[in-house]
Amino acid sequence: MVKKLGCLALAGAMVVGSMGMNVSSAKADDYTQITYAFVTFNNVPDDTSKVEEAINQITRDKIGVEVHLMPLSISEYQQQVSLAVQNGEIDIFHTLGDFGNDVSSEMCYDITDMIDEDAPETKALMEDEWLRTTSKDGRLYGIPTLKPFALQPMLIYRKDIAQELNLDMDSVKSPEDLTDIFAKVKEAHPEMTPLAPVSQGDSGLTRWIPEIDWLGDSFSNPTGVLQGDSLTVQSYYDLPDFEKYTSLVRDWYEKEYIMMDAATTTSAAAELMSSGNYFAYSASYSYPLEDTAAALSAPSGYEVGAIALGDSYLDTTAINSVTQVIASTSENPDAALKFLNLTYTDPDVINTMLYGIEGEDYVKNDDGSVSYPEGQDASTVSYTAQLSCGVLGNFFIQWPLQGSGSEESLKWEDEQNHSAKSSPAMGFGFDTSGVQTEYTAVSNVIKQYLPGLSCGSVDPAETLPKFRQALKDAGYDNILKAKQEQLDAWAAENGVTVGEEASEAESESETETAAE
Repeated sequence: MVKKLGCLALAGAMVVGSMGMNVSSAKADDYTQITYAFVTFNNVPDDTSKVEEAINQITRDKIGVEVHLMPLSISEYQQQVSLAVQNGEIDIFHTLGDFGNDVSSEMCYDITDMIDEDAPETKALMEDEWLRTTSKDGRLYGIPTLKPFALQPMLIYRKDIAQELNLDMDSVKSPEDLTDIFAKVKEAHPEMTPLAPVSQGDSGLTRWIPEIDWLGDSFSNPTGVLQGDSLTVQSYYDLPDFEKYTSLVRDWYEKEYIMMDAATTTSAAAELMSSGNYFAYSASYSYPLEDTAAALSAPSGYEVGAIALGDSYLDTTAINSVTQVIASTSENPDAALKFLNLTYTDPDVINTMLYGIEGEDYVKNDDGSVSYPEGQDASTVSYTAQLSCGVLGNFFIQWPLQGSGSEESLKWEDEQNHSAKSSPAMGFGFDTSGVQTEYTAVSNVIKQYLPGLSCGSVDPAETLPKFRQALKDAGYDNILKAKQEQLDAWAAENGVTVGEEASEAESESETETAAE
């Protein structure tokens, strides 16, 4: 584990290498132009030119490159990036839980023969196992965002409301325990909605289901998954836990405990919380509870607390879900990779991308932390992408928000990365190339049904059977079969076996399949 601290830990740590040629004497028209598309969970800024110029003052001299920033909201990120790659409009982007599909769709540039020359410092920061999660057939297609990897499901809630109502938040150990909490909030504040979605169509439900290995996918993509120690691929939407939690959220919806248009809103959690109309939201983070709360208080507009709704779990997706890649259609892949290298090794570059212009968008404190200028917050400054601190580059050289982070936090994050329970299929990557037609059809079905089920706006008793049948009609079983075959071959090649209980479950599943 790299012993450096980041935006939720102590500031000031730096990893600086000799980043390529010195081109201070180059002419302006000699600078290579690249575009970097990334997701922001804050407001999308109207103008990024001042931030770009601040970054380019560094990169012109170091690598002869100028960057154009393309921050995109979470609600439109996937679609906009896909179109931009097709049209050759971007050079760098990052995945959000769909690395395997992006590689199979030929969106990612093969950087195997480039990384030693264009990004050697970044490669040195990576463990071999981490880079194997972003490889296919021995070729490297991306670099994992360097951050604490083990995600833990949490509830982020307003402390003032919890204190006012004397809510015992420490008693909450599972999502089911939230029903009574939400009832008390709604009774005392009928004008307030207890739960905000973390993003469009995402109530947080999928984070509550324990020990899931997405096998290269995510909840928003076709998901043949493993649960626990089993090596039997299952439909995520057939899991008893999925049915249980869709019923729970439906109950909340009927009681108006969750935002009524959560399935369709384009607003993210921080924006909704800052309105003052919501009590909590649920998401997964890889930082200690206190650090997570401290970092999210400013963007939320209120002091927030954080409680765990489950345990951390590591699978391949935990490492490669957010992977920085060079677009396959980039005309300047070497320049793009050199710039990407700086986001892992140059604190000024990555922190300017996150925080903007000093004095306008943030102020630097004596202890090395940053805060918003007096009278300003995340919703009023011209530029901030602070909530993308775990999405971009190297977390461990990012400045912390004031009041967050400690040496103990780093130790906790390191321990989680090494001690959290891991999937038996750690390192497996699914090749989707043989089922691309099915992936497209099934993705459309999921987009149609999942938001309503996740956010409670449809009755799962009526909708789940229709959803499952639509998945079958779209070829979902072909995806599950292909994934099982590849997993079996991978397990045999790597000598991976499962316990007796899991093996019995696999045998029963095979018997049922044969009977069908």
